[in-house]
Amino acid sequence: MSGVRARTAVVVGGGIAGPVLGMALQRAGITATVHEAYPAPAGDVGAWLGVQVNGLDALRAIGAERAVLEAGVPTPRIEFRSGTGRVLGGIDTRGDDPAAPAGVSLKRSELYRVLHEQARERGVDVRYGSRLVGARRAGEGVLAEFDDGSTVTADVLVGADGVRSTVRSLLDAGAAAPRFVPILNLAGYSEHVPAGAEPGTLTMVFGRRAFFGYLLAPGGRTWWFANPPLAVEPARGELEAGTDARWRAVLAASFAGDRSCALDLVAATPGPLRAWATYDLPTVRTWHDERTVLLGDAAHATSPAAGQGASQALEDAVVLARCLRDLPAPAAFEAFERQRRARVERVVAAGWRTSAAKSPGAVGRVARDLVMPLVLRAGAARGQDQQAWMRRHHVDWDATVPLPRARGAAVPAGG
Repeated sequence: MSGVRARTAVVVGGGIAGPVLGMALQRAGITATVHEAYPAPAGDVGAWLGVQVNGLDALRAIGAERAVLEAGVPTPRIEFRSGTGRVLGGIDTRGDDPAAPAGVSLKRSELYRVLHEQARERGVDVRYGSRLVGARRAGEGVLAEFDDGSTVTADVLVGADGVRSTVRSLLDAGAAAPRFVPILNLAGYSEHVPAGAEPGTLTMVFGRRAFFGYLLAPGGRTWWFANPPLAVEPARGELEAGTDARWRAVLAASFAGDRSCALDLVAATPGPLRAWATYDLPTVRTWHDERTVLLGDAAHATSPAAGQGASQALEDAVVLARCLRDLPAPAAFEAFERQRRARVERVVAAGWRTSAAKSPGAVGRVARDLVMPLVLRAGAARGQDQQAWMRRHHVDWDATVPLPRARGAAVPAGG
């Protein structure tokens, strides 16, 4: 298959995937410039997230996991409770090997910081305040145009620019819009420590009206998030205009009557609280053309309910770099899509189902609280958990990427 062996790349987006892709491409012998629209890495606005064991595995492939492990809070266990306070069960996120490193939880801003620091220390060129406005073919490569009037030419262009991706719209002007997930997101860092809270245990509470999660972090603070139902997609700017008082009132109504620590945690959280909406991408029909490719949220944004958004972006970055190391474009892009599409779309679907399960009706709540303990106990007895397929995924950096096979053929290992 003919094509161009990439030696240079323009990476659009400096969130999670961007700096990791820059490091992975460097390891593959490809020079990348990473362009971030904002003047500095984004803050967390109360948001925190998890990097699961599969995400750490992807970072390990390029020797970049240590800083993330050091910045994060080890989170080996997830415990589920009902709004009545009943423990429904739990899972060990390390899988079959209790000696294996656990996934970690950390502030989004900390994850950005450590990834960007590592990229810069390795000599990756990260340019802030550089917003893409256009791209076009230029000879055997692609020319990217930025809002300050500058241009960069490279062999390939990678869109790692999130759920509202500019690169995706340039690839396919008719691409489907992101899908609204009908939950509201709020989060914070509380001075209250719930009775019985254990370090390393992420507690998920299925309240009567809304979902709540919390984690005891070092330093005596408790990190929390809440997902009240939000049936109607908010108008642009509506959530940003919401006040701290409004969001505290929403939370008070959402968790009134539940036997959980939600209200105590919210009350002991310094303001202002802010809310944001969730969107996902069930399927993106065009991932690439001959010189441009999407990855991370630009190709497959998932609800945070899957707990895999960051980890799938990290997997993407390392797999794409392997493909570009071993194959010319566009064959590298085809191999990347073949190795990744089925997996990430399954993750997106799982996130949608989990989001829907957070606020079922009264009958659904009763059924869930009866069935979940049985399912978790049965899985534990068999040494299984229903989400193990997400976490037990290995990216083999040293494996050679073959030319993509015809559609319907087996997917090569290591993706």
